[in-house]
Amino acid sequence: MGAVISDDSGRIVVIQRGRPPSRWLWSLPGGRVETGETPDEAVVREVLEETGLDVTLTGVLGTVALPGSGDIVYAVTDYSARVRTTVGGAHALIAGDDAADARWVSHDEFDALETSPGLAEALDSWDIWR
Repeated sequence: MGAVISDDSGRIVVIQRGRPPSRWLWSLPGGRVETGETPDEAVVREVLEETGLDVTLTGVLGTVALPGSGDIVYAVTDYSARVRTTVGGAHALIAGDDAADARWVSHDEFDALETSPGLAEALDSWDIWR
């Protein structure tokens, strides 16, 4: 589960992964569903843990298949989201948990980053940068 968090300036939040898979590459905040929580709850929790942002989910964007170790393939559903409140102030980011860093980026800034496999194509297919 992951989230495309956008603001009124057309930026999105990306995190630099601090652990495999895709360690040191930029990706969307998100993670696994824990026992007893819904996918929606998991996304909101993971975003808060990795970015310090409290978000409201606004829809499902789509599902992508991401390769894991060996023959494992993860089906990851990504949601659109908006910031509700933050820990450190208006839209302030605090990287935590699996995230080594977190940033708000424009389309041009995103294009300059080394991102996880398939992320740019997924965002383009979902028309994120409209």
